[in-house]
Amino acid sequence: MNNVLNVSAYRFVPLPDAAALREPLLARAKALGLKGTILLAEEGINLFVAGAPDAVRALLAHLREDPRLAGLQAKESWSADLPFGRMLVKHKREIIRMDHPAIRPAARRAPALPAGTLKRWLDQGHDDAGRPVVLLDTRNAFEVDYGTFEGAIDWRLAKFSEFPQALRDHVAQLQGRTVVSFCTGGIRCEKAALVMEEAGLDNVWQLEGGILKYFEEAGHAHFRGTCFVFDGREALDPALRPAT
Repeated sequence: MNNVLNVSAYRFVPLPDAAALREPLLARAKALGLKGTILLAEEGINLFVAGAPDAVRALLAHLREDPRLAGLQAKESWSADLPFGRMLVKHKREIIRMDHPAIRPAARRAPALPAGTLKRWLDQGHDDAGRPVVLLDTRNAFEVDYGTFEGAIDWRLAKFSEFPQALRDHVAQLQGRTVVSFCTGGIRCEKAALVMEEAGLDNVWQLEGGILKYFEEAGHAHFRGTCFVFDGREALDPALRPAT
């Protein structure tokens, strides 16, 4: 029976007190019996937690009591077992490492494309202006190998901090097209899309909520394989079930 609620969520928002938030948040999560990982940085929060549904939702409600995190949106999936072995809360320099400090999603984000719109564009073979659409997978190579969108560009990244250089090497490949960047849950694309705009590309989008939100709203259309997740489930199918 799948009675364990798994949530992933992130928000880019200035948190100058991120280090001080760590211990109280860890205590709250442990008191609720949750397992998973929460990353805190001056640029925001990134979390993956699992547990009893009421406990998970209580933690999210607690986080949203902070006005800076009131807009925190969570993606949900279910499993029979806890996919994490312990509860960790870490203070980091970045909630998703890119080593490109000029990119600050908390100040401004690139346009986000809803899953339904991307499916429609892929169905019709172009965007609403008639431009060809290019899908750019910003994940690491081993994640892509589990599954990706049909025809997506994959630069065989070993780690996300390689993305800016890979873009410089391949920017001509993207010129004159509508580029939709995507990742697991959307966090990497928050930075990737801004780097592409910085490089002078027009018509750059990020897939809102990443692959997991796409699965939730559009199912398996135009996607082949499964989506790797960084927990004990390993990968999810388009129905958001642990893949076998």
